[in-house]
Amino acid sequence: MRVFGIDCGTEFTGYGVVEVDCDARMPRLIHLAAGTIRLNKKEKTPQRLAQVYAELTALMTLHHPEIVAIEEVFFSANAKSALKLGQVRGVAMLAAATCGMPIAEYAPLSIKSSVVGYGLAAKEQVQFMVRRLLDNENAFDSADAADALAIAICHIHTAQTLELQGARR
Repeated sequence: MRVFGIDCGTEFTGYGVVEVDCDARMPRLIHLAAGTIRLNKKEKTPQRLAQVYAELTALMTLHHPEIVAIEEVFFSANAKSALKLGQVRGVAMLAAATCGMPIAEYAPLSIKSSVVGYGLAAKEQVQFMVRRLLDNENAFDSADAADALAIAICHIHTAQTLELQGARR
Protein backbone atom coordinates (compact mmCIF):
# COMPACT_ATOMS: atom_id res chain seq x y z
CA MET A 1 0.00 0.00 0.00
CA ARG A 2 1.32 3.44 -0.95
CA VAL A 3 -0.16 6.44 0.89
CA PHE A 4 0.17 10.13 0.08
CA GLY A 5 -0.22 12.19 3.27
CA ILE A 6 -1.08 15.88 3.21
CA ASP A 7 -0.76 18.38 6.04
CA CYS A 8 -2.71 21.40 4.78
CA GLY A 9 -1.64 24.91 5.69
CA THR A 10 -2.24 28.41 4.41
CA GLU A 11 1.48 29.19 4.17
CA PHE A 12 3.09 25.75 4.10
CA THR A 13 1.45 22.52 2.94
CA GLY A 14 3.42 19.40 3.76
CA TYR A 15 3.31 16.16 1.83
CA GLY A 16 4.74 12.73 2.47
CA VAL A 17 4.65 9.42 0.65
CA VAL A 18 4.97 6.18 2.61
CA GLU A 19 4.69 2.61 1.44
CA VAL A 20 4.35 -0.53 3.51
CA ASP A 21 6.39 -3.56 2.48
CA CYS A 22 4.26 -6.53 3.50
CA ASP A 23 6.48 -9.02 1.66
CA ALA A 24 9.29 -8.60 4.17
CA ARG A 25 9.46 -11.04 7.07
CA MET A 26 8.38 -8.19 9.33
CA PRO A 27 6.21 -5.60 7.53
CA ARG A 28 8.08 -2.31 7.39
CA LEU A 29 7.37 1.26 6.40
CA ILE A 30 9.31 2.71 3.48
CA HIS A 31 9.87 6.46 3.11
CA LEU A 32 9.47 7.44 -0.54
CA ALA A 33 9.20 11.24 -0.48
CA ALA A 34 8.43 14.26 1.68
CA GLY A 35 8.50 17.98 1.24
CA THR A 36 6.77 21.28 1.66
CA ILE A 37 4.81 23.43 -0.75
CA ARG A 38 5.76 26.96 0.26
CA LEU A 39 3.22 29.63 -0.62
CA ASN A 40 4.08 33.26 -1.23
CA LYS A 41 2.26 35.51 1.27
CA LYS A 42 2.24 38.30 -1.30
CA GLU A 43 0.13 36.27 -3.74
CA LYS A 44 -3.65 36.52 -3.62
CA THR A 45 -5.61 33.53 -2.33
CA PRO A 46 -6.73 32.22 -5.75
CA GLN A 47 -3.12 32.08 -6.99
CA ARG A 48 -1.97 30.36 -3.80
CA LEU A 49 -4.74 27.77 -4.08
CA ALA A 50 -3.87 27.20 -7.75
CA GLN A 51 -0.25 26.57 -6.73
CA VAL A 52 -1.31 24.01 -4.10
CA TYR A 53 -3.54 22.27 -6.64
CA ALA A 54 -0.89 22.20 -9.38
CA GLU A 55 1.90 20.94 -7.12
CA LEU A 56 -0.20 18.30 -5.36
CA THR A 57 -1.58 17.02 -8.65
CA ALA A 58 1.93 16.76 -10.11
CA LEU A 59 3.23 14.98 -6.99
CA MET A 60 0.35 12.49 -6.93
CA THR A 61 0.89 11.78 -10.61
CA LEU A 62 4.60 11.23 -9.95
CA HIS A 63 4.21 8.93 -6.92
CA HIS A 64 1.09 6.92 -7.89
CA PRO A 65 -0.39 6.48 -4.39
CA GLU A 66 -3.30 4.15 -3.76
CA ILE A 67 -4.93 6.58 -1.35
CA VAL A 68 -4.56 10.13 -0.06
CA ALA A 69 -4.74 10.79 3.70
CA ILE A 70 -5.54 14.28 4.97
CA GLU A 71 -5.81 15.73 8.46
CA GLU A 72 -9.32 16.78 9.45
CA VAL A 73 -9.96 20.41 10.38
CA PHE A 74 -9.43 20.93 14.06
CA PHE A 75 -11.40 23.41 16.17
CA SER A 76 -10.12 26.94 15.74
CA ALA A 77 -11.00 29.99 17.78
CA ASN A 78 -10.25 32.12 14.73
CA ALA A 79 -13.02 31.57 12.17
CA LYS A 80 -11.12 33.38 9.40
CA SER A 81 -8.12 31.06 9.81
CA ALA A 82 -10.36 27.99 9.84
CA LEU A 83 -12.05 29.11 6.61
CA LYS A 84 -8.69 29.68 4.88
CA LEU A 85 -7.48 26.27 6.01
CA GLY A 86 -10.73 24.77 4.72
CA GLN A 87 -10.04 26.26 1.30
CA VAL A 88 -6.62 24.58 1.17
CA ARG A 89 -8.13 21.28 2.32
CA GLY A 90 -10.79 21.55 -0.40
CA VAL A 91 -8.13 22.12 -3.04
CA ALA A 92 -6.13 19.13 -1.72
CA MET A 93 -9.25 16.97 -1.93
CA LEU A 94 -9.95 18.25 -5.44
CA ALA A 95 -6.39 17.36 -6.49
CA ALA A 96 -6.83 13.84 -5.11
CA ALA A 97 -10.24 13.43 -6.77
CA THR A 98 -8.88 14.72 -10.08
CA CYS A 99 -6.16 12.05 -9.88
CA GLY A 100 -8.80 9.42 -9.13
CA MET A 101 -7.55 8.82 -5.59
CA PRO A 102 -9.75 7.85 -2.65
CA ILE A 103 -9.40 10.09 0.40
CA ALA A 104 -9.15 9.20 4.09
CA GLU A 105 -9.41 11.85 6.79
CA TYR A 106 -7.99 11.62 10.31
CA ALA A 107 -8.36 13.78 13.40
CA PRO A 108 -5.15 15.21 14.88
CA LEU A 109 -5.61 13.12 18.06
CA SER A 110 -5.94 9.93 15.99
CA ILE A 111 -2.78 10.73 14.05
CA LYS A 112 -0.74 11.34 17.19
CA SER A 113 -2.17 8.26 18.89
CA SER A 114 -1.33 6.10 15.90
CA VAL A 115 2.23 7.36 15.54
CA VAL A 116 3.26 8.12 19.13
CA GLY A 117 0.71 6.22 21.21
CA TYR A 118 -0.50 9.40 22.90
CA GLY A 119 -3.07 11.76 21.38
CA LEU A 120 -1.71 14.88 23.06
CA ALA A 121 1.92 14.28 22.05
CA ALA A 122 4.12 17.28 21.29
CA LYS A 123 5.30 17.99 17.74
CA GLU A 124 8.82 16.93 18.71
CA GLN A 125 7.55 13.53 19.85
CA VAL A 126 5.71 13.03 16.56
CA GLN A 127 8.82 14.00 14.59
CA PHE A 128 10.99 11.64 16.65
CA MET A 129 8.61 8.71 16.07
CA VAL A 130 8.24 9.43 12.34
CA ARG A 131 12.03 9.19 12.00
CA ARG A 132 12.09 5.97 14.04
CA LEU A 133 9.16 4.32 12.25
CA LEU A 134 10.65 5.12 8.85
CA ASP A 135 14.17 4.26 10.07
CA ASN A 136 15.35 7.45 8.37
CA GLU A 137 16.94 10.37 10.22
CA ASN A 138 16.58 12.56 7.10
CA ALA A 139 12.96 11.68 6.31
CA PHE A 140 11.79 15.29 6.29
CA ASP A 141 13.04 18.85 6.21
CA SER A 142 10.14 20.66 7.88
CA ALA A 143 7.51 20.16 10.57
CA ASP A 144 4.84 20.23 7.84
CA ALA A 145 6.49 17.37 5.93
CA ALA A 146 6.84 15.42 9.21
CA ASP A 147 3.14 15.89 9.91
CA ALA A 148 2.25 14.73 6.39
CA LEU A 149 4.35 11.58 6.88
CA ALA A 150 2.61 11.03 10.23
CA ILE A 151 -0.77 11.26 8.50
CA ALA A 152 0.32 8.66 5.92
CA ILE A 153 1.65 6.38 8.67
CA CYS A 154 -1.62 6.77 10.58
CA HIS A 155 -3.55 5.55 7.54
CA ILE A 156 -1.28 2.54 7.12
CA HIS A 157 -1.62 1.63 10.81
CA THR A 158 -5.40 2.09 10.66
CA ALA A 159 -5.70 -0.06 7.52
CA GLN A 160 -3.55 -2.79 9.10
CA THR A 161 -5.70 -2.76 12.26
CA LEU A 162 -8.94 -2.97 10.26
CA GLU A 163 -7.48 -5.80 8.18
CA LEU A 164 -6.56 -7.74 11.34
CA GLN A 165 -10.00 -7.19 12.83
CA GLY A 166 -11.61 -8.42 9.61
CA ALA A 167 -9.43 -11.54 9.61
CA ARG A 168 -10.48 -12.38 13.19
CA ARG A 169 -14.18 -12.43 12.32
